[in-house]
Amino acid sequence: MEFISERVTVERQGEGTSVVISNRLPRTQQYMLIGWLVAWTLCGAAFIYEAFRNTDPHMRMPLLVMIAFWAYFELRILRVVLWRTKGFELWRILDGELTVKDSLFGYGRANRYFIANIQRFGLLNMDEASWKWQMSDSFWTRGAERLGFEYQGKKVAMGRGLTKAEADQLAHVVARELKRERKAGR
Repeated sequence: MEFISERVTVERQGEGTSVVISNRLPRTQQYMLIGWLVAWTLCGAAFIYEAFRNTDPHMRMPLLVMIAFWAYFELRILRVVLWRTKGFELWRILDGELTVKDSLFGYGRANRYFIANIQRFGLLNMDEASWKWQMSDSFWTRGAERLGFEYQGKKVAMGRGLTKAEADQLAHVVARELKRERKAGR
């Protein structure tokens, strides 16, 4: 087993290669994210309490709209907290296929890509000074992808939350394994 960092491991087993990327945060960031979820949940509880209390009927509709807004972002925050505390990105190269899975509690949809159809694997071209990049790579989101490839005319991105150094090392390792798998003709 090869450790690229404390979050990224590569394991070669028999004819296949597996990559596991943990999306855990440092403790302080994890506590801040969970604190944000708790505070947002308490705000929602206050909105719901006020909406169903005997209040002015003219206030009921704005409160219900606010509750809908709150519920949408409650689910988004909950999803990020679960991903950052229990989520993994799993890649496997075996039998001529690259399988990519975002795993949460062991569940998640695995996407399979035939290695023969994968083109231009490597680092994604990102402007790290842009506002969009800064927002999508922040710890309060699921994280931005750093690696990608083209598959049958579509762009596929993976490697959520990797640092530039991790992405560089992982790109070389996976490119080498893809080349080895192509040579084997599987």
